Amino acid sequence: MSLERSNPPSGVLLVNLGTPDAPTAKAVRRYLAEFLSDRRVVEIPRLIWLPILYGLILTLRPGRVAGNYAAIWTEGGSPLLAISRQQAAALQASLGEAAHVELAMRYGNPDLAAALQKLREQGCNQIIVLPMYPQYSATTTASVFDAVFDFCRSQRNLPALNMVRDYHDEPAYIAALASSVQAHWQAHGKAQRLLMSFHGIPQRNVELGDPYARQCEHTATLLANALQLGEADWAMTYQSRFGKAAWLQPYTDKTLAAWGAAGIRTVDVICPGFPADCLETLEEIRVENADVFKAAGGEQLHYIPALNERPEHIKALTAIIRKHMAG
Repeated sequence: MSLERSNPPSGVLLVNLGTPDAPTAKAVRRYLAEFLSDRRVVEIPRLIWLPILYGLILTLRPGRVAGNYAAIWTEGGSPLLAISRQQAAALQASLGEAAHVELAMRYGNPDLAAALQKLREQGCNQIIVLPMYPQYSATTTASVFDAVFDFCRSQRNLPALNMVRDYHDEPAYIAALASSVQAHWQAHGKAQRLLMSFHGIPQRNVELGDPYARQCEHTATLLANALQLGEADWAMTYQSRFGKAAWLQPYTDKTLAAWGAAGIRTVDVICPGFPADCLETLEEIRVENADVFKAAGGEQLHYIPALNERPEHIKALTAIIRKHMAG
C-alpha cells in the first residue's frame, strides 16, 4: 500500500474573500456588515467607525452594490462563488486521494468554521490553509488566519496547520499569468499598453509595515519580464479605494483617464491579485473603468479574465499545496 493511502489524508482549506448570498440589498447589507466589521479590514477605532458603518454605509450602499451584483449574477450564483467551486473541484481532481479539499469564504458562505469541521470529520490531521490572495496583506490573509485560529480555540485535539502566507512570486503562478496574457493577445491582438491593476489598501497600512505593496510590485515586475515588456509598455495601479483617506497609488481610474486623454487608444487590463473573477473585475474594471477610459478619449479597454479554473492555474496551486504538504 502506498504511503499516501496508508496515512490519513491531508486537508486543504481553500479560502476566498466572500460574496452576498443573493444580489439583493438585504443580502448585500448582511455581507457588508460582516466584512466591514472586521478589525483587520477597517482599523478605525470602533467608537468612530461603527456609527459610520451602521448609520451611513449600511443604509446607503447596499442598494447600489446589489444592482452591481445583479448585473454580473449567473445561474450558478455569484461569479466568485461559482468559479471558486470550480477551482476546488479541479484541485480535488488534481490532488486525488492525497487530500480532501474544502472551499470556504472568509465572510458569508460557505462558512469557514464549518469547512474546517468537515476536514476534521474526514480524519485530516494536517490541514493546509490556502488563502486565495497571492499577495499578503493583514486586511486579507491575516484575517483568514484569525478565523482559523478562532476555530482552533474550540478544538481539543488540534490538527497540524500549514498556512500559505503568500505566493506572489511563485514561478508557476507567474507563468500562468503570462500564459493568460499571451492567450488573450493571440485571440484579440495586443493593445498599446498593458495595465496591471491590484486591489488597493490604505497607504497607512503600508507605512505600519504591511508588505502588500512591495509584493504587488514584485509580481508586476516578474510578469512584465516574463512577457518581455519594455518600461513604456505597461504600468501597475491600485483600484477599489474607499473613503477619504489616501490609498496606495497610482489609482487605476485616474491612470486610465490620463492615458485616454494622452491619446492612448487601446488598453489591456489584467488583475493579478484576483485569482477568480468577481465584482471588482467584472463590474469595476470591465464596465466602470472602461467607461472612464472611453470618456477620456480612449477607444477600447480589453479586460483579461482572472486565472479562474485555467489548467495552468490549477497546476500552479497544486504545486504550492504539494510543497506545503511535504514541508
